[in-house]
Amino acid sequence: MLNILGPGSRFCDGVSRRSFLSIGSLAMGGMGLREMLAAESVQGVSRPHKATIMILLPGGPPHQDMVDLKPTAPKEIRGPFQPIRTNVPGIDLSEMMPRTAAIMDKMAIVRSLHGGLNDHNVHINLTGWETHPQMGDSPHRPGFPTGGWPSLGAVVSKVHGPVHRSMPPFISLSPPNAESTTRASLNQPGFLGVGHAGFETNRRKRDDIVYKSGVSKEQVAADAESGADITLRGISLDRLGDRTLLLKSFDRFRRNIEAGGVMDGMDIITQQALGILTSSRLAKALDFRLEPADLVQRYGISDAAKPVHGGPELLKQFLVATRLVEAGCRCVTLAFSQWPLERMSRGGFNWDWHKENFPNVRATVPMLDIGLSAMVEDLHARGLADDVSVVVWGEFGRTPKINGNGGRDHWPNANMCIMAGGGMRTGQVVGSTNRLGEVPKDRPVHYREVFATLYHNMGIDPESLTLDDLRGRPQYVVDQQKPIDELV
Repeated sequence: MLNILGPGSRFCDGVSRRSFLSIGSLAMGGMGLREMLAAESVQGVSRPHKATIMILLPGGPPHQDMVDLKPTAPKEIRGPFQPIRTNVPGIDLSEMMPRTAAIMDKMAIVRSLHGGLNDHNVHINLTGWETHPQMGDSPHRPGFPTGGWPSLGAVVSKVHGPVHRSMPPFISLSPPNAESTTRASLNQPGFLGVGHAGFETNRRKRDDIVYKSGVSKEQVAADAESGADITLRGISLDRLGDRTLLLKSFDRFRRNIEAGGVMDGMDIITQQALGILTSSRLAKALDFRLEPADLVQRYGISDAAKPVHGGPELLKQFLVATRLVEAGCRCVTLAFSQWPLERMSRGGFNWDWHKENFPNVRATVPMLDIGLSAMVEDLHARGLADDVSVVVWGEFGRTPKINGNGGRDHWPNANMCIMAGGGMRTGQVVGSTNRLGEVPKDRPVHYREVFATLYHNMGIDPESLTLDDLRGRPQYVVDQQKPIDELV
């Protein structure tokens, strides 16, 4: 969100804050997103594009209780959940995912994902690579190029650039303080540089803070109060009180820079800032309330004015992500859990269920089931299913054996991912694990094969693509891995 800061003020709670005007509140032109896109289509402005929505489940989801149930395994392995039939004969899912089961023909599941580490870090989900610098309490893993590996969104930004100058090609919907749990930033550009970092709409201005276990509540609160990504400083709200003059000013600014050809000579960040400043495209795409009420409800979005602890607040991101790719974004990353996404030691939620795994499954997986199924059906309804790939995963799986606290521990030997869209051959399962869900039994799939598939879906040849790191050395982005044959 673009904020124009105003003078400081002191609220009744004694906290000093700066007032601000969000460009998202300016209904520039009066049209909603769909009307704006339809008008552009008639004028030949809108261009089709390929995109990816990446849904991260930080902490490590229990694949055995979601998509790879083992009903004939011993009690200490199988857990209490029963498999249910999907609309594809021969494929079963957990009873906690009935809506996903009903549209299994639009989904694909990889049950034999491997190659991860016992490392609480979604870096491997963002980049496909195990190696990275120190990230909070995720240790240094040598073998990465200078500057670090770029995330999928950064690569797509570099290769394809923006579809529209007013829509960043890469957007992170990371909630505030997410790095406490994700370790890696969901917007990380790696060696491609800050110009290809994901634009962050929800969180603090700084992106260099990685929270460690001892961070104080005061520090978290201070960071939450800080500004948004692009801020116009030194502009008084008193001078912006006349709405008509403000809109005329934006229009004049847009015409001047277009007529002068200024955009062509600016660096990436400045171009992105000016594009956002002179258009309401991003602001309207972020405003999910412009959608019909029944669609908002299908996504499971709560009407609560304030987030409910343990509730579905983060489901809003599913609908926002859909609107963003429709409006021209090429890659959206988001992290999902109960609200808020934080370390459980601080009263937050994630997927690291070393104890009480099954109550957590009952509370969290149905939320994911609602949001994911609504997103996939919505992409089909909008005619985007062939152009937008969806992937859902976490950094590792969970132990087959249930521990003494009723939990499942870290298990990097086997994991899963759920995929949809992108023109892929859906309605199938790729690979399997052994009888106890310990290791891949057939068709092992590496993380970088999933990335190769996503790049392929976006019109990028993953086997040949190299990008220069900060030392000018070419780096294969997926180590010449091939897309998953069964899906493409």
